[in-house]
Amino acid sequence: MKKRDFLKTLTTAAIGMPFLAYSSSEWMKSLDKYAELDLSANEDFWDKVRNDYILKPDYINLESGYYNIIPKPTLDSLLEHIKMVNYEGSYYMRTVQWENKNRMVEKLANVVGCDAENLIITRNTTESLDMIIKGFPWKKGDESIIAIQDYGAMKDMFEQVTKKYGVVIKKISVPNHPKNDEEIINLYSSAITTKTKLLMVCHMINITGHILPIKKICEMAHSKGVQVMVDGAHCVGHFLFNIDDLNCDYYGSSLHKWLAVPLGTGMLYVGDQYINSIWPIFAEAKREPGDISCLNHTGTHPVYHDLTIESAIEYYNMLGGKRKEDRLRYLQRYWTEQLRDHEGFIVNTPKEAHRSCAIANVGIKGMKPAEMSKRLLDEHKIFTVAIDYANVQGCRITPNVFTSTQELDVFVNALMILADT
Repeated sequence: MKKRDFLKTLTTAAIGMPFLAYSSSEWMKSLDKYAELDLSANEDFWDKVRNDYILKPDYINLESGYYNIIPKPTLDSLLEHIKMVNYEGSYYMRTVQWENKNRMVEKLANVVGCDAENLIITRNTTESLDMIIKGFPWKKGDESIIAIQDYGAMKDMFEQVTKKYGVVIKKISVPNHPKNDEEIINLYSSAITTKTKLLMVCHMINITGHILPIKKICEMAHSKGVQVMVDGAHCVGHFLFNIDDLNCDYYGSSLHKWLAVPLGTGMLYVGDQYINSIWPIFAEAKREPGDISCLNHTGTHPVYHDLTIESAIEYYNMLGGKRKEDRLRYLQRYWTEQLRDHEGFIVNTPKEAHRSCAIANVGIKGMKPAEMSKRLLDEHKIFTVAIDYANVQGCRITPNVFTSTQELDVFVNALMILADT
């Protein structure tokens, strides 16, 4: 083969490689026959889903909140993307890297319900929201509002801008069991003054699983001229919603949680009118006004994680967002309803179905969360995480689509034993 023909063949092959065929589980190809069925309590169906995961047998994993284990089809795609990028090397990075990333943004925008022009891929929620907090056009004396239940990394960044710019932080406390939406809205509303510039609110509070009425909070805040930044770390791929419907100004999430994308993949949404007002953490070359890529200078990073967003979305769509949400809510209510009226336990998550999904938190009266978590693992081989701050003392329990009700029975029985000792 002549050198010219060889190079032409190589170049054509290389250009065609980035978009790899998604290899789903064989059983998932027949999911259409289940389309009209309520499968939330169908253990046979979810056993098939469980087979798509490689699970460590040493313990029952009830801590999917930090990082969702990715299913085998997505893992296989990740490995193929790693091989492809390694094979193409700098050629890939200097030619189609950004084109492919933009393609992933388009697919992600369809899932979260917003325009791709308002979305960037980041590493996680912390990076996304810290970018907004640090890059916000603060002036001395400006006020911000946060909750003591908010995630620590964002609270730390607010403390940093307080030291740098003289911003005043006002803190509220979200009740675990609100009477209604208005109670929550009024808490935030009552903290707003003429100096308030930014309100941070969790879509789902990570320590309790409490889903807040974001749209109503945004409407209230906007009526007072206040911008709203939403921490949606646990929401994308967990329960159905559209960012555009929320009417928020900023939204950050971690895709390696409930969308089950590989570790170190997140997203940030910024409303049109604020793209140019946020100061980038990493400098970017001059962009046209309104081009959100000005906030997305990442340097060299593991681009195969970005590519695998497509694979994770394929799996999520085949499983079905509504079907997944229904199952996750069913699992949470399966165990919490057995404990809510038991005098030995405190369930720190709202009872109403629309105020929670997979995540819930339970404490044992008279026992520290750290002891509870340690004994669950040491004595019953159940992995959880202890939460002991704000108004929450207990263990966060986070089942996943691979969790069985049999495992939850083991968990409930273990709690009963611990409560009696």
